[in-house]
Amino acid sequence: MKKLFSRFSLVAITIILLFLFFVLFFAGVIWTVNNIIIYYYPQTENWIRFAFVLLDWLILVVTVVHAANRDMVPETKVPWILCIVGLNVLGVATYVVFSGNRPSKKKRLLYKKIFEESAGANPRIFSAEETEKAIGRWSGVSEALYAVNKSAVLHDGTKTEYFSVGEEFAKRLIEDLEGAEKYIFMEYFIIARGELWSKILDVLQRKVREGVEVRFMYDDIGCMGKVHMRYHKTMQKMGIKCVKFNCFVPIVSNIHNNRDHRKITVIDGKIGYTGGLNLADEYVNVKHPFGHWKDTAVRLEGEGVKNFLLMFLRLYAVGSNRAEDITPYIPQSYERFEGEGYVQPYGDGPYPLYDRCLGEDVYINVLNKAKRYVDIMTPYLIIDYRMREALVLAAKRGVRVRILLPHVPDKKIPFALARSNYMALIRGGVEIYEYTPGFVHAKSFLADDETAVVGTINLDYRSLLFHFEDAVIMYKTKAVAQMKADMDHAFALSARQTEADAKKNVVSRGFCEIAKLFAPLF
Repeated sequence: MKKLFSRFSLVAITIILLFLFFVLFFAGVIWTVNNIIIYYYPQTENWIRFAFVLLDWLILVVTVVHAANRDMVPETKVPWILCIVGLNVLGVATYVVFSGNRPSKKKRLLYKKIFEESAGANPRIFSAEETEKAIGRWSGVSEALYAVNKSAVLHDGTKTEYFSVGEEFAKRLIEDLEGAEKYIFMEYFIIARGELWSKILDVLQRKVREGVEVRFMYDDIGCMGKVHMRYHKTMQKMGIKCVKFNCFVPIVSNIHNNRDHRKITVIDGKIGYTGGLNLADEYVNVKHPFGHWKDTAVRLEGEGVKNFLLMFLRLYAVGSNRAEDITPYIPQSYERFEGEGYVQPYGDGPYPLYDRCLGEDVYINVLNKAKRYVDIMTPYLIIDYRMREALVLAAKRGVRVRILLPHVPDKKIPFALARSNYMALIRGGVEIYEYTPGFVHAKSFLADDETAVVGTINLDYRSLLFHFEDAVIMYKTKAVAQMKADMDHAFALSARQTEADAKKNVVSRGFCEIAKLFAPLF
């Protein structure tokens, strides 16, 4: 019962109730006006009814045509049209209010201003020709990413270190936090009271007392039930400049979908972290709610961290509703690490702040360029037709495509939806594995021993369409080799799924086919 009525559930219930209230209010106004007219002019009753029916059909047709021709993900069109036609006026109202999935106009203008003011802070280092010479066939992936996100600059001379479990990540992170001299910037989807957070918070408080500037941003809905509602105020009293991102307010809007799902730490502008790990005990296996928690992260040291620094400062400015001069935080020089390959950290977010689904673009481009294999770890597999075809087409070209998913799920409905995709992928030649020791939360791609992606971007609609996300794509770095060994070990512990496994439970599969139809809306 406690889980059923969690604060996250109450957010959804509040939005639904407010929406129904406004719909009923306007319906009541129309009904009242209609009855007043009929009372004073009874001879017009039939004409009024005819006018309302005609208006109703006109609104339905116009809305359906708008949805069918709208520039949005194709998979969202069919469920919206079904919603409009099936629910009539209520469906139209639902479409008008909830189909946007975009930040407010005020936030969009602020984000644009911040981007423009910091546009020259991270100039391009390698030309297209130099990029092709440096990373070969993967240059197309890099150039396509940079073409959309000019902050996603390719860097060399940056040291990389890969973490295969949360315990290793936490130990190294705390060591680096202890060594901070100027500032610590942290941005996480979830923080939760417990052993890990207590250790980190203790270090942050100590560094504040030493004169180090500490900024922290966490997502409001992501942390609901994990810390109290005014926890950002508590942290501010400790001397930490804390922002709660996209605070929930009881209004009828879909902006609540635009969550900050990023996991970034930047220390003195020279050390940076990202990956799937939030700051809670289950991520480092202090708790075991879903068996062994398999997660990954990567540590950068060098000029490549500048990309993460800009990502943090820009979104922090949006979260705090104020732009600032970021140049004092950019180091004047960086230590260079030779023989370390190339890194390209990048951010992604909702339209129109980002013109394309960059997270999905990068994944698909890696699949298209691979020649021998692509190994994938993801907690969720709720994918659109474009991603499914990229996976299958790579397999049809003779590329070995393996996907590692949880065997013990954290959420049963997304897990069922993921399994509903097994059949088509297995028949297309894609190998599906489930991690039998427990839950996989990593979001990682590895291709041909040369290229890897580690970050926060899940293979589901929320990550690919609604959230602010981040990742780093690495070319021929030491972390790629470390990741290869970890991938092979993880797949060895896992059970390969067959067509027979995918055919189990007809009732569940039928439910999932219906649920999958509406998955792109949420």
